Amino acid sequence: MAFVRFQNLAVYRIAEELSDAIWEIVLKWQGLPRDTIGKQLIRAADSIGANIAEGCGRFSTNDNRRFIRIARGSLLETQHWLRRAYRRQLLTAEQTAMIQSLIEQLGPKLNAYMKSIGRKSSHDSQPPEPS
Repeated sequence: MAFVRFQNLAVYRIAEELSDAIWEIVLKWQGLPRDTIGKQLIRAADSIGANIAEGCGRFSTNDNRRFIRIARGSLLETQHWLRRAYRRQLLTAEQTAMIQSLIEQLGPKLNAYMKSIGRKSSHDSQPPEPS
């Protein structure tokens, strides 16, 4: 398995954008919402990109796939916490729309990246970007 720079992956960049957006939102929360939902939400969102990066550093296809599966789980956990935040009226309509757009991009990208891992073309010097 060829080494892939995680920073070059579109899926990683979207995960990073989602994580940064959530960070900016939660920073404005106060007290109980920030300490409960906010901290969990940040951890879950940060875990998506962290697992993509860690998988890229593994020297086996199976390990990389395992970390992408963990990243998908973290995406679903992020969605759970976003649902809690929405139901508790912690997110504006604008924030919800922006985050939803990123999630709609990220889910399919994670699945496409998972499918691309281990393909013969992924051993090229520049791996194909998942669509």
